[in-house]
Amino acid sequence: MQTTTCSFDVAGAVKDSIEAMGVPHTEVDLILVNGEPVDFSYRLQDGDRVSVFPRFCSIDIHPIRHLRPKVLGERRFVADGHLGRLAAYLRMLGFDTLYKKNYQDEEMARLTSVERRILLTRDRALLKRNVISRGYYVRATEPARQLIEVVREFELTSHVFPFRRCMHCNAVLQEVRKEAISQRLLPETAKHFEEFYACPYCHRVYWKGSHYRRMKQFIESIV
Repeated sequence: MQTTTCSFDVAGAVKDSIEAMGVPHTEVDLILVNGEPVDFSYRLQDGDRVSVFPRFCSIDIHPIRHLRPKVLGERRFVADGHLGRLAAYLRMLGFDTLYKKNYQDEEMARLTSVERRILLTRDRALLKRNVISRGYYVRATEPARQLIEVVREFELTSHVFPFRRCMHCNAVLQEVRKEAISQRLLPETAKHFEEFYACPYCHRVYWKGSHYRRMKQFIESIV
């Protein structure tokens, strides 16, 4: 718990004051002003005492209103240009995750709003945009730790469906007959494996070789 005293020439919405101190609104789940819950539009008054809380993981604060929207149904993400490996890992776990190295901030904000995706980013300023309601600032810098962080934050364990998406382009994989792709396989691969999957967009072929076993062990260590 940290207490800070702030002075303003002109008092505005509590959202603006919180974000001016470096905390994006997407990280806030509860605001109390003088002990009473308020939303982001509350306009500060002289002498107000404001308490700001992140998402409660171990304490049930129902029926107090949560400011962070509850994620219902399929968990879908869009990742910024600094999170390419995290995006691939999420796809490996089966989550619909959009990623481009050259995404512009406006495009990511639009995808988050229009397609109701969760924005994953290392850019706090991006999360302060009003149009973004579902977002998360990824703290870790190492991809595996980032994945653990996101799995915990959004309670993804029960939603994992590994190896159903292409790790390169996010499309859902389709099972294919070996005869249809035999000319693309190395002789040893064609000899030892019968089950193959292909991406309908980038046409990469997947099978359960040694890489599959390593990835499966990695997933088990994460989940």
